[in-house]
Amino acid sequence: MTMEEKQEVQVIPMPRIGDKAPHFKAVTTQGEINFPEDYSGKWVILFSHPADFTPVCTSEFITFAHMEQQFEEANCKLVGLSVDGLYSHIAWLRTIKEKIEYKGMKNVEVKFPLIEDITMEVAKKYGMIQPGESSTKAVRAVFYIDPKGVIRTIIYYPLSLGRNFDELYRVLIALQTADAFSVATPADWRPGDEVIVPPAGSCGVAKERMESKSEDIKCYDWFFCTKKLDKEKVLKTVLKK
Repeated sequence: MTMEEKQEVQVIPMPRIGDKAPHFKAVTTQGEINFPEDYSGKWVILFSHPADFTPVCTSEFITFAHMEQQFEEANCKLVGLSVDGLYSHIAWLRTIKEKIEYKGMKNVEVKFPLIEDITMEVAKKYGMIQPGESSTKAVRAVFYIDPKGVIRTIIYYPLSLGRNFDELYRVLIALQTADAFSVATPADWRPGDEVIVPPAGSCGVAKERMESKSEDIKCYDWFFCTKKLDKEKVLKTVLKK
């Protein structure tokens, strides 16, 4: 690569898990937002999509809108973004409500805010522009931001791949469960499954666990212990009743 080519390479910064969510102000289909300050005390899923009036994005927005109440009950707000303009957003969302049916979902009204980002300022700030995929469209990025404004999970999908919404919801519940009960969640965990007890911090604790006859905790070895966590207890803790 020549010096001229190196100078033309654009470095796209990307926030990391554990970072404070980058601040921005933006115009949306639900008015201006001040992010993440407007969502203090709430979980937020900030997600990007490549463009309005595209089929994969349309299927995703219908699904997100259909599940919005489900996310709301888990104290989570949805905020979408694309590099299209506000009037394009409004026309597209109206078309979704009036004309599109997907998997039996129809007449779906998208009520959560969709950010106008023509300048790509927000998309670049969150590393949503991946030049190897597209330099003019945001990839399907998903940022989970906790009530303190800290990024807790980041998931990226290419332009051609629609997101798995069961997984998006599962991640939210798993994050809240880990926080509420000071545990970790194993592979494929869902509410009602056993959870992982944090590893022993000393030889003494490890020995006690291995010798314990407790029915609450099951140790396969000193570093791998699980315990039951009742599904109703999980859901009562993380969902609004």
